[in-house]
Amino acid sequence: MTLTLRPRAIWEGCDLGIRLLQSNFRSAYSCYLLVALPLFALCFATYDIAPWLPVTLIWWSKPWLDRTVLFVLSRALFGVLTTPQDVWEAQREVWWAQWLETITLRRLSASRSFTQPVRQLEGLTGAARAMRVRQLAARHRGVARAMTQSFAAAEFALMLSLVSLQLWLAPKHADVTWMSLLSGAAKPQTLALTLGYAAAATFVEPFYVAAGFGMYLNRRVELEAWDIEQEFRRAFAG
Repeated sequence: MTLTLRPRAIWEGCDLGIRLLQSNFRSAYSCYLLVALPLFALCFATYDIAPWLPVTLIWWSKPWLDRTVLFVLSRALFGVLTTPQDVWEAQREVWWAQWLETITLRRLSASRSFTQPVRQLEGLTGAARAMRVRQLAARHRGVARAMTQSFAAAEFALMLSLVSLQLWLAPKHADVTWMSLLSGAAKPQTLALTLGYAAAATFVEPFYVAAGFGMYLNRRVELEAWDIEQEFRRAFAG
């Protein structure tokens, strides 16, 4: 493993996952954008149907997009560099396995980034998977939900910051106000909100997945003493 695993506080586990993402930033984002950009383009194509539809579709597709980031991070944990070609070759496992459940039941889960590694990486099904999720999430589901809310707030703040550029850079004679921006009263304002949300989601979502993966790793250290196993492997590597 490329990380030094040891018992940590649960929030420190989140930071561990984010550090893993930072050290594999280029690989994670190149693979993520391979999937996200074409999907967001399709979402934008629905604007003429209803102005609110692109944002809704982007929001709804997040758990499916998360699977690519988690795939990259799970390989990075063992020092394996992932390229877009690797993701493409593993698309059946990464993109299409459990896709219906991913965009339905799991979309409404407030602790999905914490429990997703169990569902995607451990290969369990049925009752065994449900029991495993309960075991790992015991006493930590509240923290996972709080983390989800924190990242949602960060994403919303970033979106507002991007959208507000339209207000700050508008000429003085332009009739652009905060109310017109947030209400999406005109097509330019609605497009600005949609673009701002897409950009914010593109940047923030991999960090959210990484934080949940770090919590998952930390929980496995608590339950299975991964840190001790890691030290034994190093000691007897020769």
